[in-house]
Amino acid sequence: MSPSTQPAQAVPPTRRDSPVLDVVVPVYNEEIDLEPCVRRLHAYLSDSFPYRFRITIADNASTDSTPDVAGRLASDLPGVTSVRLTGKGRGRALKYAWTQSDAAVLAYLDVDLSTDLGALLPLVAPLISGHSDLAIGTRLARGSRVVRGAKREFISRSYNLILRGTLAARFSDAQCGFKAIRSDVAARLLPIVEDTGWFFDTEMLVLAERAGLRIHEVPVDWVDDPDSRVDIVPTAVADLRGIVRLLRALGSGRLPLAALRDQLGRDPLPVAGVPAGLTAQLIRFAAVGVASTLAYLALYATFRLGLGPQGANFAALLLTAIGNTAANRRLTFGVRGTDGAWRHQAQGLIVFGVGLGLTSGALALLGALHSAPAKPIELTVLVIANLLATAVRFLLLRIWVFRSRPAHPAETTA
Repeated sequence: MSPSTQPAQAVPPTRRDSPVLDVVVPVYNEEIDLEPCVRRLHAYLSDSFPYRFRITIADNASTDSTPDVAGRLASDLPGVTSVRLTGKGRGRALKYAWTQSDAAVLAYLDVDLSTDLGALLPLVAPLISGHSDLAIGTRLARGSRVVRGAKREFISRSYNLILRGTLAARFSDAQCGFKAIRSDVAARLLPIVEDTGWFFDTEMLVLAERAGLRIHEVPVDWVDDPDSRVDIVPTAVADLRGIVRLLRALGSGRLPLAALRDQLGRDPLPVAGVPAGLTAQLIRFAAVGVASTLAYLALYATFRLGLGPQGANFAALLLTAIGNTAANRRLTFGVRGTDGAWRHQAQGLIVFGVGLGLTSGALALLGALHSAPAKPIELTVLVIANLLATAVRFLLLRIWVFRSRPAHPAETTA
């Protein structure tokens, strides 16, 4: 069994006296809420958490008395420390505090404690055991109990729908301020996370999914803080910019996700008689095939009057073959960047020739049987021929065109 297919192991602390869990509380101008938050959190962990812990207050450039409050708490409460950054940004504070920590599991929660602390142990337990790599609290799961206004609910659900549509995200709640990560995963994943603000969470989770890491989700009880400091409009704009940047980075292939997957990723479980990744490839190939077939029929109907059936078939099939090869290259077989793109298109045109032979032969046979077949019959014959050509195309793409790179479902987008 290769290292990438072995179950992850529980991560021991780096020193005998190191904490198992380091909970980071990122703050900016929270002089009022910080002390009750940290004291409540400290009391809960002291009474209910069965492992050594630390609470780290990560102040990102506060301009009020937050640093003084943090320093006093660090002096008064055992296991509480504080760090102060000169640059602003929640993502910057989390990245710094997590990468400097010696704990086995790293977590964070928002200072308003909107999430019930009873979910903290269920959040980190799968990471301590090694079952999962990251964990998130979710307000959108069936078992969650959430109290918040209609506006915030609409924004949250809309944002997660956008993530699913653009980045093919499978996690349910990107922005709940209640997350954890194993330290060995953080050491490899965080260096490629660029955002320093509110998009940090989303970028981290998307990259984790693409690298084949396991994300555990915990339904939470969550009550909206009416005094939230989040400025919704600028944050939403920054998030949309982050999505565009991340799409470009993923499309260019410049992120070292393959190396991260080799180090930490979890391969699909083996199924006797089924090659690894085949089922997921078939599903994505079928989706591309449906879109290609619809485009082919539309182009064929457009060209039919001017070029005749054989000419229309050739032109429509050629155009859709180019798009089909490009789509399958990226979506089905997970090939990124421009390396080998022209070779893949050339091989795709050969595969196109096979499909052309099948569809042209079907049209020729139909013409021999009926001198003037009705259009519905002609289109039906073409659909059947295209289905056969699609099956042949999948086999050729898998065993010939893209055989040099195994598919990694987590790296694809829909």
